[in-house]
Amino acid sequence: MHASPVRKAVFPVAGLGTRFLPATKASPKEMLPVVDKPLIQYAVEEAYAAGIRHMIFVTGRSKRAIEDHFDTAYELESELEAAGKEALLTLVRSLMPCDMHCAFVRQPRSLGLGHAVLCAEPLVGNEPFAVLLADDLMVGERGHGSSSPGVMAQMTAAFAKQGRSMLAVQEVPLEQVNRYGIVAGEPAGGPLIRVEYIVEKPTPEKAPSRMGVAGRYILTPAIFEEIRSQPKGAGGEIQLTDAIARLMAHEAVYAFQYAGKRYDCGSKEGFLEATVELALQHPQVGAHFREYLKGLAL
Repeated sequence: MHASPVRKAVFPVAGLGTRFLPATKASPKEMLPVVDKPLIQYAVEEAYAAGIRHMIFVTGRSKRAIEDHFDTAYELESELEAAGKEALLTLVRSLMPCDMHCAFVRQPRSLGLGHAVLCAEPLVGNEPFAVLLADDLMVGERGHGSSSPGVMAQMTAAFAKQGRSMLAVQEVPLEQVNRYGIVAGEPAGGPLIRVEYIVEKPTPEKAPSRMGVAGRYILTPAIFEEIRSQPKGAGGEIQLTDAIARLMAHEAVYAFQYAGKRYDCGSKEGFLEATVELALQHPQVGAHFREYLKGLAL
């Protein structure tokens, strides 16, 4: 099957970040730094490495810092250039490569992930697109900065062959299934599972499996009509999981078991784990940080 290439990525970034208050009272949670990059930058870099060049951010009030981060900072660049700090100047300019395009659209009310995706429809149009949740910091099999393909690059390669909507999944502990959308289905070759059942945040006794949906999706444009016509679901929100379940009545949907690691940076524990592990991999601070950790009385 010949599938249209995935050229656009949607980043739903309108959430309030209440689990990180007071740090997120005036700053977007997506701008929280893991070592020396904000969460949203890791997600954008992952999409860019997958060949995606059109980045669409679904924002809300108090999210201006995200727009500024991916804009040109003339004053900063002038200061760095005048000071001869070429390495830092190159670093700042690399945040917005010349072939990358950013667009921003507001989600006027917090009506759920499905509604956030629907807000991007005018910018996505009638083509397949990726969705990346910045809360989920995901790295390839050999870690951040390695030559192994990132999760979105793995998924776009699979989509090029399959041409159907695809959800990244991982096996989660039974006691944690109520935190995820859970899928069940039949093996479809390699890392793919043809999804036969999907449910949002089931109780352990009602979960059809332990395969939890991670924060990476590739969706066909047919998803928009399903979101538009569906009622509110869990938590009184318009759930993307519910729209995907409805989409399955019209076309196949696949779960993709990715090679790599997910850090749940929507939780304090996951954020700290990501900070420690990525600091250890960092080319500048990793060695010193490792020695520092060895000296702690744990």
